[in-house]
Amino acid sequence: MGQAGAGARAGAGTAERQGKGGEAGSGAEGEWSPGLRELKKERTRRALSDTAIALFVERGFDAVPVTEIAAAAGVSKPTLFRYFPAKEDLVLYRFADHEGEPARVVAAARRAGVPPLEALRRHVRAGVERSDPVTGLGDAPEIPAFLRLLYGTPGLVARLYAYQCRSEESLAAALGAGPGARQAAAQIVAVLRVLAEENGRRIAAGESVAAIRPDALAAVDAAFARLRDGLGDGSGDEPVRPEPSELSDPSEWAESPEP
Repeated sequence: MGQAGAGARAGAGTAERQGKGGEAGSGAEGEWSPGLRELKKERTRRALSDTAIALFVERGFDAVPVTEIAAAAGVSKPTLFRYFPAKEDLVLYRFADHEGEPARVVAAARRAGVPPLEALRRHVRAGVERSDPVTGLGDAPEIPAFLRLLYGTPGLVARLYAYQCRSEESLAAALGAGPGARQAAAQIVAVLRVLAEENGRRIAAGESVAAIRPDALAAVDAAFARLRDGLGDGSGDEPVRPEPSELSDPSEWAESPEP
């Protein structure tokens, strides 16, 4: 972790120096293409996040001030805040690309004529198979420390909840935006959270990905089977509605009345 943090600090400093002195590229026209500018920003963003996480893991989230992170990364404090408006975002940057992901999966599924829940089940299973960190799994040795940091810091848990709320809203819109869609989206996002938290708990406790994966895949299938059947009072014994097709046909969700 120390070597990774040192590399991140060097990378961030280099990226900012490039940003100050090299905004115009070395091409014939003397300008960066938009793609290169975005790549440079992404390198800086990742280096800042890597630096911050290394310090947080070593000393604790609350014990490390933003000014120290900026200094360690070789950037100014205003530059850091341009990339990350809140200290918590330095950690949750790793989840930013996944915000709204269920909605994107559902939108693609509808275009392909695949039931939304089946598409989401396949998507989550694929994430578990490739050890996508968003599923709570990860082969990198620093993953357990990162998960302990994430779930052991109240401010980060609260920020993660805000991410999940926005993901729930976008999923409800993809499902149809009616009351039934909102209820279904809330259940789906809650299931995804619990699945990831359970995997993360076991990783943080020292279990290997290979040991967890079969259980994780079985848990995905069982969870989505319960969603298809309706959760009832939460035990999974009684369906919310007698028509389980409501969890596979988004056009009905949009018109479902409040229970």
